[in-house]
Amino acid sequence: MRWPARLLWIDCTAAGLAGAAMLALSGWLSALYALPQSFIVGLAVVNLLYGAFSFSLARRHRRPAGLVVLLALANLAWGVACWGFAVALAGVASPFGLAHLVGEGLFVGGMGALEWRWREQLRTA
Repeated sequence: MRWPARLLWIDCTAAGLAGAAMLALSGWLSALYALPQSFIVGLAVVNLLYGAFSFSLARRHRRPAGLVVLLALANLAWGVACWGFAVALAGVASPFGLAHLVGEGLFVGGMGALEWRWREQLRTA
């Protein structure tokens, strides 16, 4: 298995695990992050949906170029959205909540940048 193929598996695994953990622990995270539980559940659902999409690509041997580009752009957009949430919630969220949003934004944005960089190889990895 080559590097780009691993990238998709890392992406879908991270999104699925993060989404499942946030959903299962949403009440506790809501208190820890000082954010509404509905917001935490929303983040979890986005991660789960994204994880399912990236999993559907990871398991293919050939991937349509448009879906690979969509994957990279979705990651980049979600990274920016997480940073935007952190800025908007800076006066409300706890340091743990802000760290989660900034960290998720960095990780997901980084994944999007790597997927963009390797988009041609990801079509057949």
